[in-house]
Amino acid sequence: MAKNTRTTLIRGIGTNNGKYYSWIDGKTITEYNIWQHMLFRCTESFWDKSPTYTGTTCSENFKSYSYFYEWCQSQVGFKSRDENNRIWQLDKDLLLKRNKVYGEDTCVFLPHKINCLLTKRQNARGQYPIGISWNKRDCRFQVGCNNDTGIKKALGNYKTIEEAFQAYKTYKEAYIKQVANEYRTQLDPRAYQALLNYTVEITD
Repeated sequence: MAKNTRTTLIRGIGTNNGKYYSWIDGKTITEYNIWQHMLFRCTESFWDKSPTYTGTTCSENFKSYSYFYEWCQSQVGFKSRDENNRIWQLDKDLLLKRNKVYGEDTCVFLPHKINCLLTKRQNARGQYPIGISWNKRDCRFQVGCNNDTGIKKALGNYKTIEEAFQAYKTYKEAYIKQVANEYRTQLDPRAYQALLNYTVEITD
């Protein structure tokens, strides 16, 4: 069986001492794939394409592939796949909102469905708070919320931004709790509790 371990500096940040495989038979293994993508999100090259990640870094331990590999083995959700056979994703800011450090105490694995719910999509938002746009025809603030179905849920039109945001906040927080309960038995308990406590803020 062909195998390979890499001992060079990865993305200018991470190191691999060769203790564990990075790929087998020409295919990158899951641990290494997640690790190198995490490192890439900690580089200026990635920040140029995704400004919301600017300043993102990782812990000293996570710079080591062997440490990251071993850490993954003990994490709830690491070996899980969702209903579409997608591996669960590494998340850094559910346990600590707005966190910019990938680390052993801040990261959990989440299914795609939940990770998408927490994505802010700031670049596509425009001048109004999350979920809100201006309905020129009705002269009202229009509210909608994306969910896992791919269809935006219409939540009505409102006179003020404050009223509009409250409608979005109420729906989104309730929906996050609903999805959290769908995955309750599969999630890291810390992630489940964080989802139940998740607060949508107007500055999100």
